[in-house]
Amino acid sequence: MEKKFVVVGLGLIGGSMALALKGFEGFRIVGVDVSQPTLRFAREHGVADEVTENAAEAVEGADVVMLALHPQGILDFLERHRDQFKPGCLVTDVCGVKSAVMAAAECLPEGVDFIGCHPMAGTEFSGVEHAFAGMFRDSHFILTPRETSTPEHLSLMERLAERIGCQDVVRTTPEVHDAILAYTSQMMHIIAVSVCDDPSLFACKGYEGSSFRGCTRVAALDVGLWTQLFSLNAPALVGCLDTLIGNLSAYREAVASGDRAALAAKLAWSADRKRQMDLPGPDLLG
Repeated sequence: MEKKFVVVGLGLIGGSMALALKGFEGFRIVGVDVSQPTLRFAREHGVADEVTENAAEAVEGADVVMLALHPQGILDFLERHRDQFKPGCLVTDVCGVKSAVMAAAECLPEGVDFIGCHPMAGTEFSGVEHAFAGMFRDSHFILTPRETSTPEHLSLMERLAERIGCQDVVRTTPEVHDAILAYTSQMMHIIAVSVCDDPSLFACKGYEGSSFRGCTRVAALDVGLWTQLFSLNAPALVGCLDTLIGNLSAYREAVASGDRAALAAKLAWSADRKRQMDLPGPDLLG
């Protein structure tokens, strides 16, 4: 019997995942979305083996269901469809916040496995029209399994990561994931949008260097998605922002003081930390 792998949500990540998984271990890839333009594009461009707007029908009998919705959409989907997953099914997600999703997955009946997942990839664009199969190449693939997750399902997720081109698989807890992502991803997005709030932004057009473009690349973000990511991880993110504000204040004081030696010493200390960060070594999530 043909195995069924359902991807719910055919945006940038879900669409890229469906493309990358076509032909994976004999699974039939079924894409689900409520947007008719998205479904039409996915059907015309072969994003999945089959596409549908009927989530309940797609989930029924599925061997694997991957939720590629906005965070709140994942929470709502789990609650709404919790009794439609077949026993022995694996449910996973690709959300950038893990604690809230893992808590919501507690509603699933016994016999339905859930493994949190976060492929560390993306672009500044959104929508299925920007999806591509190579999205995840050389990215980190983070797993937050339950204590009861089966070895078979964990092995399947590791083979999936290899199939889509990830450079490694890291297992961690939802709490560690959320704390680190608040710093390495969510705070970076807030820095980018904050820079774009400066009154001088448009006066600088045509004068931007690569450092400015790199810093602000992610500022043209998906507002709905990032509102939910920030909100669902607020405690960790606020802590990171408090530290950042303190660090910025220290640099402001160093610049304003006119003490070049003190400023140089502070810059050297920070630059050395970055160089140490770039050296080969153990993954912080490991």
